[in-house]
Amino acid sequence: MPIYHKLGKLPTKRHTQFEKPDGGLYYEELFGTVGFEGMSSLLYHLHRPTQVKQVGESKDITPKVAVDRNMKARKLIGFQVPPADDFLESRVPLLVNTDLIFGLAAPRKSLRDYFYKNADSDELLFIHKGSGVLRTMLGNISFEYGDYLIIPRGMIYQIDFTTEDNRLLYLESHHPIYTPKKYRNWFGQLLEHSPYCERDYKLPEQLETYNEKGDFLLKIKKQGYLHELMYGYHPFDVVGYDGYNYPWGFSIHNFEPITGRVHQPPPVHLTFETSAFVVCSFCPRLYDYHPKAVPAPYNHSNIDSDEVLYYVDGDFMSRNDIAQGHITLHPGGIPHGPHPGAMERSLGKTRTEELAVMVDTFRPLMLTEEALKLDDGKYYLSWLSENEAIN
Repeated sequence: MPIYHKLGKLPTKRHTQFEKPDGGLYYEELFGTVGFEGMSSLLYHLHRPTQVKQVGESKDITPKVAVDRNMKARKLIGFQVPPADDFLESRVPLLVNTDLIFGLAAPRKSLRDYFYKNADSDELLFIHKGSGVLRTMLGNISFEYGDYLIIPRGMIYQIDFTTEDNRLLYLESHHPIYTPKKYRNWFGQLLEHSPYCERDYKLPEQLETYNEKGDFLLKIKKQGYLHELMYGYHPFDVVGYDGYNYPWGFSIHNFEPITGRVHQPPPVHLTFETSAFVVCSFCPRLYDYHPKAVPAPYNHSNIDSDEVLYYVDGDFMSRNDIAQGHITLHPGGIPHGPHPGAMERSLGKTRTEELAVMVDTFRPLMLTEEALKLDDGKYYLSWLSENEAIN
């Protein structure tokens, strides 16, 4: 849940005449969610934001599901997702359900030839490799390695990359993405025990305002289809806005881990939440400091959720044979825990340098055809000792 933010020029009173210096009026738009009851911003355009000149092709981009009832722990080799020039074409959906799409992307080039809007979902981008600028109709956000970018549904945007070797994790959420409720007071302010605060937010800056007439291609995702529309004016024609509904960012490196005398459960790593899944950040931290502490996580049953871990950097001490870009999926219904030897190795250790993003979903995940291409096929056997595996 972001804070109140404003950029550009605004009238003193909402829903009143806002005159242009050279005559005429700016055009007001409510950019809101949950009807008129959710987070919203008031935008002021140079031109009417409703001017569509042409409706072009529509393309079905629904992910192709290969396994719809999964009961196997899996490891996907994420860096095997091939790079692609086009930003949207580079996005490879891997795990899906009725609430979200979890995927990876390796775009080589900036998104500048057209504009993009996801009308179905809030988007979360995690920057594993690369840097650049997220350009939106409500301002720009510079990003780099370790940044989360939250892009609300309906936001028109482009992306400028300053690098060619870019690796992104992306989520498309059919539910709004919020900061955790347990870390907010009744005013919405993050509390003192929260692992991050509003000071850590990356808010939009450098509002780009274009007064250009022409043909501007906008690709809109809606109901699993990608629709092409031609706008008569540049979509970035906002002269000012204020409110709570806008893109924002947060660096995983600004997450302050919560530790204790004994091993803390995964919810202490909670970073974002929705009504259907949560996102957690595993960051470098001190281990537990009870004299008999077992730093490795205890075995636990996934009864009500599927757990997905995306490994970013460092040594993830509870797993064997894990590298950057690997994804592990632990389906609900069966327990999982540290690999053989991991618990013993952790004894006496004082800190970890692991960096990972975890997504726990409350509905089962299905694997796409693209996910199976990345599956190592043997991860579910990795909890067997050598003798057990041989016999």
